[in-house]
Amino acid sequence: MSCNQSENVLQVEVFETSESGNQLTKLTEFSAAENASIIKLNPEEKFQTITGFGGAFTESSAYLLNKLSKANRDSIIKAYFAKDGANYSLTRTHMNSCDFSLTNYSYTPIPDDVNLEHFTIEEDMDDLIPMIKDALAVSEDGFKIFASPWTAAPWMKDNNEWVGGKLLPKYYDTWALFFSKYIDAYKAQGIEIWGFTVENEPHGNGNNWESMHFSPKEMTDFVEFHLGPKLEADGYGDKIILGYDQNRAGLKEWVDEMYRSESSSKYFDGTAIHWYESTYDYFPEALQYAHNKAPNKLLIETEGCIDSQIPVWKDDAWYWKKEATDWGYDWAPEDQKYLHPKYAPVNRYATDIIGCLNNWVDGWVDWNMVLDKQGGPNWFENWCVAPVIVDPDTDEVYFTPLYYTMAHFSKYIRPGATVIGVDNSDKSLMVTAAKNPDGTIAVVIFNEDKEAKSFKIALNESTVDVQISAQAIQTILIPSKSTK
Repeated sequence: MSCNQSENVLQVEVFETSESGNQLTKLTEFSAAENASIIKLNPEEKFQTITGFGGAFTESSAYLLNKLSKANRDSIIKAYFAKDGANYSLTRTHMNSCDFSLTNYSYTPIPDDVNLEHFTIEEDMDDLIPMIKDALAVSEDGFKIFASPWTAAPWMKDNNEWVGGKLLPKYYDTWALFFSKYIDAYKAQGIEIWGFTVENEPHGNGNNWESMHFSPKEMTDFVEFHLGPKLEADGYGDKIILGYDQNRAGLKEWVDEMYRSESSSKYFDGTAIHWYESTYDYFPEALQYAHNKAPNKLLIETEGCIDSQIPVWKDDAWYWKKEATDWGYDWAPEDQKYLHPKYAPVNRYATDIIGCLNNWVDGWVDWNMVLDKQGGPNWFENWCVAPVIVDPDTDEVYFTPLYYTMAHFSKYIRPGATVIGVDNSDKSLMVTAAKNPDGTIAVVIFNEDKEAKSFKIALNESTVDVQISAQAIQTILIPSKSTK
């Protein structure tokens, strides 16, 4: 190869996770193919700035970690938060209990404690807070934490129950105070809270586990007239407030209301979304609408998981097969059944994250980080899958292919990265790309097909030949010296 030729070869590092067994494996040997497709990167075409990727600290995950040996506990924390692990940068936790808690509990257990003089996070001290502290100790870059309430204490609600009902208007100021008290309590533990979603799943969840209902107008009124001003008054006006926090099909009515005026928009920093509306559709039109309604606001996927499914233990192949079902497979109305076919868990994650990144979403947060072989513990027995499954009885740990799938994004696309333009001539490949603050470019490619594919990555005047295995996800990292 002559000097002129070598100058035109793009230098890259390629990491692959595949149905055939690669797990973030570095690939080095590639050959040119005659009919290779072209993936052209356009760094001058800039889209959203990345907030981060990660998962959720839940009582269930934290409780399980406490039941493992120190070696296994440490290995899981490092796998998620160390620089040589997935290096999670954006995380979520719950305020009060949620379905992935062991019991129902509230930080405000005393009825009619309007000024929250008895506010306490004692319930979080044994499991949740130690898990967060351990993660912070391992993370070199640090990570953002936002918190979500599933419900206020029953005494603040019109039905006096953990499930369903609405916040009584007379307690709107008390509930706003709750958020401020939470920041104080966690700060006293050395944990900084970056922001909040106002309410997890304000439409409810079929009256199954903790919930509290808001209409778009009720939530916007609460934020504009109570929560926003209270955080501002208490010196927490810099805390992020994300509205909505449920499925994407309902986005339009929510963003229309949240951003109805300058005075309401002032307090909303962005919109939170979940993925449970479909096992394959990421609703690009809804995402585009939400972005166009408020182009300078955040748009973060705050929860997604393989739901209504008991984890499959130590069988990587299952995670690549279209055998999983979700809640909608059985329970969706007839006119929505088509949104809930059987699916392959890896495909669902990879497709959704890439689809989101290509439609203005700037953060993507998985649900539980750790669950057991039953898909719990969960007080409602609402079993789900997590990227890491453990058996506390035998002290075994299983890193599923979902862990590596998440790491393809979280490890290589860092906070502050800018999503850039991509021209992709092979529409059977899903592709997204982002330029990191250090100048590196991360290209993530997903091949759902059952045959390997060849392509060229083109940047400026340079190209490189790459192959991706059948049923595989790849991250291609281009050094900063090649991206200038």
